[in-house]
Order: sequence, then C-alpha cells, then structure tokens
Amino acid sequence: MPIVFSSGNDPVAAGLVESLARPGGNATGTHSFGLDVIPKRLELLREILPQPGLIAFLVGPQTPSTPKQIRRVEAAAQAVAQPILVLHGRNEEEIEKAFATMAERQVRGLLYAGSEYFQVIADKLVALAARHRIPACYEWREFVAAGGLMTYSTSRREVMRLAGDYAGRILKGAAPADLPVIQSTRFELVINLETAKALGLTIPHTVLLRTDEVLE
Repeated sequence: MPIVFSSGNDPVAAGLVESLARPGGNATGTHSFGLDVIPKRLELLREILPQPGLIAFLVGPQTPSTPKQIRRVEAAAQAVAQPILVLHGRNEEEIEKAFATMAERQVRGLLYAGSEYFQVIADKLVALAARHRIPACYEWREFVAAGGLMTYSTSRREVMRLAGDYAGRILKGAAPADLPVIQSTRFELVINLETAKALGLTIPHTVLLRTDEVLE
C-alpha cells in the first residue's frame, strides 16, 4: 500500500525511506524540519523577552523524537549561555504541576516541544500560559490563532499541499519509490499582538519586520 507521510524528523534516520532522492519503497512525502527549527524558536523567544532569565522547555508524552528535541534545545541554550528548564507534561496533571514549577522558579519564557498531544489540548495550554503570564512560543500557527503568543515553523498549509499533490500523483499511477521526499523550505513567523499586549510585551521592531503574519 502506498504511503504519503509528513515527517518533522529526518525520514532517512527514522527508517521511512532509503534516501531523500530515492525513497526506494512504498513511502514518500515531506520533511518539515521539526527538530531543526527548535534553536530558531529559542532565539526568537529570547529576542522578545523584556528581561533575560530562565526559559522552560515543556515536552509532551514520550515519542521517538522527544530525546532528540531535548538534546537540541539544550545544545542551543548552552551555545548562548541560556538557562533552560526541561519539564514534562504527559497528561493534564503533569502540565498543571509543570506550570506551578514555572511559577515557583520564576520562568521568564516558555518553549513548547512538538507534540500531537499538545495540539489536542491547545486551548488549555494557551489558557495556562495566559493565566501565568508567561510568554510562550508554540509549534504551529494554530496555537497562535487560538490565542498563543508566537510560533516559528514550516508552513503547515504548504506541507499539506505538497503531500496532497503526491497523493494525487500516486492515485494516477506514480510509484512512491520514484517521488523524492520534498524538504519544505517555506517557514513562517506568526505573532499574536493582542496576546502580546495582554502580557505587557512590546514586540521589537526587528522581530516584527521578520514576521510573516500578525494576528490582532
């Protein structure tokens, strides 16, 4: 059965394909650089914080990419001497405890790891960040549309468009093995100015100039 995937991890390292140019099996799709954007999210979050301090990295239920995400954010933080606090939110009780810890440790900013579970409970995560008045950077634009502060990621709409195109080509007879994995290179920075105002944040002009979409 042909498979069209959308992967934030390296599809070769994950064993989905033999190589990006020649998938070699019954699967192909898109690579959206889920791990590679973590350092950029950290950089942008640091830019908008009114004062430096501890930044939390909240990870969801354990997935194959969780250890890689933690290593990536810790390496990025170490490179700029940024204190980082890794917390786990595998269920709602743990998430509540994580936010209590953030309050106790006076966390200045929050970076969310990529997690399907977080997408399911997006409204709760946005509400908790607002209640604790913690500027947060999320995985996808949908979090910002729901009231989150900001996100930097590949364009999910573009990734789905590319995957849909491949699905159509396969239905017309193309073999997945002959369709190279597409590396989506369209990135988007989205900021919710209403949320920034509620947090008492002034987004630097240098950041606004790079913003692809501003929600008000």
